[in-house]
Amino acid sequence: MSLMEQIAPGKTGAEQLRAMMAPGRGPGIAKTLGFQLIEVGDGIAVFEGTPGEHAYNPIGTVHGGYAATLLDSACGCAVHSKLSATQGYTTLELKVAYHKAMTAGTGPVRAEGRVVTLGRRTAFAEARIVDANGRLYASATSTLLVMDK
Repeated sequence: MSLMEQIAPGKTGAEQLRAMMAPGRGPGIAKTLGFQLIEVGDGIAVFEGTPGEHAYNPIGTVHGGYAATLLDSACGCAVHSKLSATQGYTTLELKVAYHKAMTAGTGPVRAEGRVVTLGRRTAFAEARIVDANGRLYASATSTLLVMDK
């Protein structure tokens, strides 16, 4: 059973995401990497995290997978916020551009995702990671498959 089915069975995508925002309700990946869903709107999802040494690669910066995970989460949850209780989704493609390296000194960052288009079977979303001063660290576009559960 999925986390969404456990915490908000029969609810719309937006209702499920809002239920997941309750303390202690996030998925394992968010706990592992230290980020959380902080905002859900109509076709919008925002995550916040603080990159640090827990996500470092061997060259002394935050691994690109940290940014990719935040961006994939933001794109996917933005689409999820538009789905009915009988729909699900999966990422088909994620294209990430890295604009600036993150380090333990970067401070909190926000991954802001939004739906670009939502069709019957396919959705397109985009996301950006910015710091508290609005500096861009990474951006992504995503193609997602929308399906009936």
